[in-house]
Amino acid sequence: MGSTSLPLFFGEFIKMEKKNIYDAIIIGGGASGLMCAITAKKHDRSKKIAIIEKNDRLGKKLMSTGNGRCNLTNHCISPDKYVGSFKKQSKKIFERFSGDEMANIFKNLGLLSFYDNEGRYYPISKHAASVLDILCLQVETLGIDVFTKQNVNSIKKVSNGFKISSDDSEKKYDFICNKLVIANGSKAAPKLGGNASAIDYLKNFGHKVVSFSPALCPVKVKSDVLKILKGLRVTGKAQLYGEHGRLIKEETGEIQFTENSLSGICVFNLSLFAKQNDKIVLDLLPDYSENELIKIIRQHISLFSDLPCEQLLTGIFQKRIGQAILKISRVDLSKICSNLSKDEVSGICKTIKSMSFTVSGKEDFSHAQCALGGVLGKEIDENTMMSKIVKNLFICGEAIDLCGECGGFNLHFAFAGGIIAGENL
Repeated sequence: MGSTSLPLFFGEFIKMEKKNIYDAIIIGGGASGLMCAITAKKHDRSKKIAIIEKNDRLGKKLMSTGNGRCNLTNHCISPDKYVGSFKKQSKKIFERFSGDEMANIFKNLGLLSFYDNEGRYYPISKHAASVLDILCLQVETLGIDVFTKQNVNSIKKVSNGFKISSDDSEKKYDFICNKLVIANGSKAAPKLGGNASAIDYLKNFGHKVVSFSPALCPVKVKSDVLKILKGLRVTGKAQLYGEHGRLIKEETGEIQFTENSLSGICVFNLSLFAKQNDKIVLDLLPDYSENELIKIIRQHISLFSDLPCEQLLTGIFQKRIGQAILKISRVDLSKICSNLSKDEVSGICKTIKSMSFTVSGKEDFSHAQCALGGVLGKEIDENTMMSKIVKNLFICGEAIDLCGECGGFNLHFAFAGGIIAGENL
C-alpha cells in the first residue's frame, strides 16, 4: 500500500515504520480473527492486514475444541441453539451461513470434513490441527502480517482510525489502522489465553456489556451422594427446573459425576440456563417407564431374594450408582431383598427416574468451554459486524453476547461473524 493511499490523519505518524500502518488490524488470532483476516485479504489483495495475538501462536484455543478434533460447525444451525442479546439478530447470519455452507467454505479452502449422527462437523482427519493448518496456510500465502506474544496496553481512537500500543518481551509496538476488529474472545479457558480484555476495550469505547460468566461447564450441586458417585458416568436424561417447578430445558446424553458437580455435554448445555437453587433432575433409565421399572425391580427381588439390598440393582447399574440410588431412597443396604415393602420398591423406581440435585453454582472459567456475556447485541450491526457506537470498529466471536450449545455452534458463529466483518473491512 503506497503512502498516497493513507488518510491525512496518518501525517502525525509519518516517522513510524510503514510496516506498522495498516488498513485493518484484528486483535485476536482465534477462529473469528483468522477467518476475518483471510476474508478481508481475499476480497481486496491490496489491503494491508495484520493480526495481533496474545499467545505465542495462532489458534491455540481452536486446537482444544471438540476434544482436540475441532467440531467446526453443525448440520443443524439455528438461533434456537443460542442464548444472549444477539440471538434475534443472529437469525439473519444463520440464514446466510448454514452448517453445510460453512463446511463448503472450508472445503474451498482445502479442508475435507464430515458430520456424525448428531450433526457435528469434524475435519476428516479428526484432528483440530487440520483446521488450524488450513487457516494458517491462508494467512501465510495471502501475506497477512502476524504479531504474536503481544500484550495490548491501549487502544485509542485517532481521527478516523485507531492507535494500538502493545509490547512483547523485547520491544514496544505502535500500530495505526483505519479499521479495527475486536476478536480476542472471552474469559473462558484462561490457560489458553482467555480473559476479559475484549469487553474492557469495548467499554472504553462506550459500549454496554454483559459481564462474562462461565458457560458450557460443569454445574455445582448440593448432594449427599456425590462422594459415592465421583468419577462415574451414566447415559440418561437431564432436566433443569427453575422457579415454581418450571421446566427450562432437557437434554439426553452422557452425565458425569464429580466431587461437587454434574458434568457431561448434556449438563454443559443446561449450564447456559442454570441458576442457583434451580433443580437438575436425572432420569437414569429414560427408555423405561416407572411401571416397567417396578416389574424389573420385582424380578430382581425374586432373583436375589435372600441377598442384601446392596445387590438389588446388580445388572442394571454400576455398583456405586446402585448404592447411591438406595441411599437416596432411604433403603438400608443390609436389608434382605425379599423384605422390601411395596413403598420402598416404588421409592427406588422414583429415584431412578428422578434423581434430584439442587444447583449451587457453576465451575469457574478454567472449566468452561465458552462464556455468557459480551457486548450487547443491539449495539452491533449484524449486516457488517460493525459497532453502532464507533465507526470502523468491528466485533466478532465471543466478545459478542451470544453463546451456543455444545456441538460446533460457537465455532460456527465465530467463523460466520469473522467472514461478515472481513467482507466489510
